[in-house]
Amino acid sequence: MDQEEGLKALDNIVTQFNTYEDFLDSQITTVDLYYLEDETLARQLVELGYRGTGERVKREDFEARKAAIEISRLAERAQQKTLTSAGKDLQDNFLMALAMREEDNRNGKLSYFLLGQQSIFLTLPKSVLRKLKSVIFIRDRNSYGQEISGYIDYAHRLKTEDFEIYFSGKKRLLPRTTDISFYNWDADIAVCNSSPNYQVIADNPEGLLFRYKRDRKILNVDPKAQPGDNSTRIPIPTELYIQAVIFDHISRRKT
Repeated sequence: MDQEEGLKALDNIVTQFNTYEDFLDSQITTVDLYYLEDETLARQLVELGYRGTGERVKREDFEARKAAIEISRLAERAQQKTLTSAGKDLQDNFLMALAMREEDNRNGKLSYFLLGQQSIFLTLPKSVLRKLKSVIFIRDRNSYGQEISGYIDYAHRLKTEDFEIYFSGKKRLLPRTTDISFYNWDADIAVCNSSPNYQVIADNPEGLLFRYKRDRKILNVDPKAQPGDNSTRIPIPTELYIQAVIFDHISRRKT
């Protein structure tokens, strides 16, 4: 049995039995008890591997895996509580796209669900840790009727703002002058700001570029160009905005 199969078998045992003693009892037969006449002794023999009807599992392995599964369960529950999109009845494609990426942008790790949507990354080896940081492009009109557009560092905005108002439909997400790029077409106001995740390259003669600080890869937001290594450009059909696009950049680091 290889390591992966062994871990899977251990997980099955750990989830099936509440305690290590319960597991030992499951390995003891009525014949064992008949001849040994001592349940404690029978348990000891199973633990040492002299008796039993299945794979031998050490006490320390059982308890360590039991603790790891419980920690993972509690962490997942805590993470679900922090997701502002959880439990919302989302009807628009844009909000659904944000919800699909919320957890990944909050914790920085690429979920298996989203990985399945990014087929170009499926060739990466399992030893490579994938981290997702999305950039949102929005073009629409503000409350004054002025046309604005901009690029939003989704992960950064999630950390600095409560997205409950957006996922609940109380307010629309719009670019701000504090985002990585903002432009007011009517007032001719252009602002660029580097974020904790992206460095803005505004003096590029071919157009605006963003450099992801972790892997220093360039994200090209020009719709006529390729977005860059490990990046995808996904136009989102939506009734909320004139135009919406999500750029997903996935950095890689060997574990």
